[in-house]
Amino acid sequence: MNPNDDVWRTRFILVNLVRIGGTAVVLVGLAIWYTNVIVRGGSPAVGLPLAIVGLVASFWGPVALSRHWKRKDGR
Repeated sequence: MNPNDDVWRTRFILVNLVRIGGTAVVLVGLAIWYTNVIVRGGSPAVGLPLAIVGLVASFWGPVALSRHWKRKDGR
């Protein structure tokens, strides 16, 4: 394996970790929103923004990483 393969493998893993992390944040936000995790009856004031942040991270995080790496690589 050459060093270039290690870079691409690391980038692939990071993109997937961002997606998985965003999904986990969405699930935590929904749990706070709809269940008795923090407040009895749920807390939409905390859960909704957290779920939205997770969605943004899940969908646009990999795109932002890709753009960053393209600029860094000089493409």
